[in-house]
Amino acid sequence: MFAEIDRRRAAQAMVHGVSIIEMMVGMLVGLLVALTATGSAQLFAASQRQAVGVGGASVNVASILAAIKSDVSNAGLGFFGDSTFSCTTVNVGSGLNLVSDGAAFAPMQAVRVGTNDSLSVIYGSDVAAGAAVPAVSTSATSASLNSMLPTAVGQAVMVAPTDGLTPCTVRTATAVTAATPSTKEILTFANTGLHNQAAFTSNAVYPLPTRIAQLGELLWRRYEISNGNLVMTNLIDGTNAILLRNVIGFRVEYGASADVVGSTTIGSWESTVNAGWTSISNANIQRLRAVRIGVVVRSPQREKANTAGICEASTAKPTLFGNTIEPDVTDWKCFRYRSIVVVAPMRNIIYGLMSS
Repeated sequence: MFAEIDRRRAAQAMVHGVSIIEMMVGMLVGLLVALTATGSAQLFAASQRQAVGVGGASVNVASILAAIKSDVSNAGLGFFGDSTFSCTTVNVGSGLNLVSDGAAFAPMQAVRVGTNDSLSVIYGSDVAAGAAVPAVSTSATSASLNSMLPTAVGQAVMVAPTDGLTPCTVRTATAVTAATPSTKEILTFANTGLHNQAAFTSNAVYPLPTRIAQLGELLWRRYEISNGNLVMTNLIDGTNAILLRNVIGFRVEYGASADVVGSTTIGSWESTVNAGWTSISNANIQRLRAVRIGVVVRSPQREKANTAGICEASTAKPTLFGNTIEPDVTDWKCFRYRSIVVVAPMRNIIYGLMSS
């Protein structure tokens, strides 16, 4: 009898339901677990966004600086001859617009603008530009050359007088009469050409001897910070493009040899504000061996302060070449910064000055 009673009580216990108190406790525990998981997920997502932002900025900066390095290394192709810097002033037009109206000129130039630098480079795209050829006769509309190098219609050429007074002038070949064993190559510069239409203040008269460099396409670009962005401007057509955002520092330094002649090593790094290096001229271009370019970028997302209300994302201001770069925000410790530097050898300038 007692066994039967125990069996019934056991059966009743198995079908016993959950009390309302137990259910409420269970719901509360589940809610707390869900809230904790949500908070952890949000924290993880924020950290992930910050890491991706900082990492992505570093990759972008490295890629952009590599492209600028390549541009700078090409600077000067077509602007040297007979171991000298061919042009101290230059005439360049684009359509009817004057890009350079006999202005002072250097194939690569960095100048300090405010607290950062502006860098410009110019060169010809055709490797044949490195071998200027003598002209037999020249005028504003044509040139006759002692050359068997082919010149294409639409190609830019540079007329470089050797008197040291007349500006170099960039022209566009609109017609080409190829050379033969008994005749000279003749280039025509009609006013339909890209670089033939602008009216210069000082129209060049080309006294012989004059040299012609076949540039291919003339490339002239400027890199500088504008409104917190690193911007590239095409000085030929005036277009520009944003390369990097949240940029707070862009600096350039020249790698100079100790001696003008014979030395191929870098003896010092010269800032664009150092005496003798505020501009590139015949005096200091002889010592130019390389350029180093540095960029500082700020992370786009502000990081949260710690429990004491203090930001710890950065403990020191960023630097370039040993100099502090001032952040563009007052709460600068709440952001992360990346400084990246590349060195570009000035191969065309070195070759142009050391070859005959």
